[in-house]
Order: sequence, then C-alpha cells, then structure tokens
Amino acid sequence: MAKKKSKREYVWLECRECSSRNYRTEISVAEGTPKLELKKFCRNERKHTAHKIRRK
Repeated sequence: MAKKKSKREYVWLECRECSSRNYRTEISVAEGTPKLELKKFCRNERKHTAHKIRRK
C-alpha cells in the first residue's frame, strides 16, 4: 500500500515586531486558504504580539 501524500506543511510563526521565529506549526496548503496571523507570546518582547507565517 502506498502512503497518501499530505496536503499539509510545516511553517514558522514570526513576530511582526522583532522578527524572531518563535513557533513552528503545521498548516493546510489547499488553495484559497487565508494567510494565518495569530497573537502569540514573544519571549524577546515579553508580551503578546502578532505573528505571521514564514516559510524557510
């Protein structure tokens, strides 16, 4: 049996203020999916900031 090909990929979440990549998460890469932006805790800024997707 062949293994199914996954339509998911790992991406980094990067802080908008200090540009440090703090989190790694798995997202769906289906067409039409919106850009992900979350408020997460940044250890460098020591507060909750907006984080956006960055691919390596």
